[in-house]
Amino acid sequence: MAEALLTVEDLSVSFPSGAGPVRVVDGIDFTVGREIVALVGESGSGKSMTGRAIMGLLPRTATVQAKRLSFDERNLLSLAPSGWNALRGKDIGLVLQDPKYSLNPAHKVGRQVEETLLLHTRLSAAERRERALDMLDMVGLPDPARVYSSYPAALSGGMGQRVMIAAMLINRPKLLIADEPTSALDRELQNQILALLRSLTEQFGMGLLLISHDLQQVSRFADRVIVLRSGRIDEELAAADLANAQSDYTRALWAARPSAETYGTRLPVYGVGT
Repeated sequence: MAEALLTVEDLSVSFPSGAGPVRVVDGIDFTVGREIVALVGESGSGKSMTGRAIMGLLPRTATVQAKRLSFDERNLLSLAPSGWNALRGKDIGLVLQDPKYSLNPAHKVGRQVEETLLLHTRLSAAERRERALDMLDMVGLPDPARVYSSYPAALSGGMGQRVMIAAMLINRPKLLIADEPTSALDRELQNQILALLRSLTEQFGMGLLLISHDLQQVSRFADRVIVLRSGRIDEELAAADLANAQSDYTRALWAARPSAETYGTRLPVYGVGT
């Protein structure tokens, strides 16, 4: 197993309610090294809450508890706001699922890609522009100079997602968290973006925590898979072994994936209490 960059031990996230605290993440443990680890499960299983807890982006009403939550030997539970500001964008990046909501429509692409360089480096304007153009080219965008000078509304969904990846990787973080990074794209573009993420992960020698509900894609692009069910880890296994999962729940998720074989047929249902 790759040496851990991120260590999560007994992580729980809860929110207040009229009937008492509701725990949405319930005592999970995992690590991420310089590899691709996929966090999968149904909607409401706790995937995104886990990612946001790691990034310190949960609302103030949330209660986060853990025996250990560390990144690169730094205790994330004790970070002050200034510590988070120094960490986010420099050592940990976050890619969200829809560039329409992640990119500011009022600012040109170049300014947004360069933002982390402004915050974390002392590069000149010319140096920032050069690095941004190089990064836009690296993520496969045609005519980077034109994209650099464009507003997000001029970009397709696939181009916008590549811009988001460029913005998060321009500072060469050690860990990237990608929360459903392809859900707003068609299948061909999804495969292109995930192939790009895998290629850049290997090229930069970083870790990637991929949050997804698509087990079929995860089996192709991830190294390890952690399956969440109702806030708890149901199974952890190599991505290549998903078709031979031991857990009934994981097998049901795998059997329910869309495919030519299941087209027009009734999908299996994992029963309550099984």
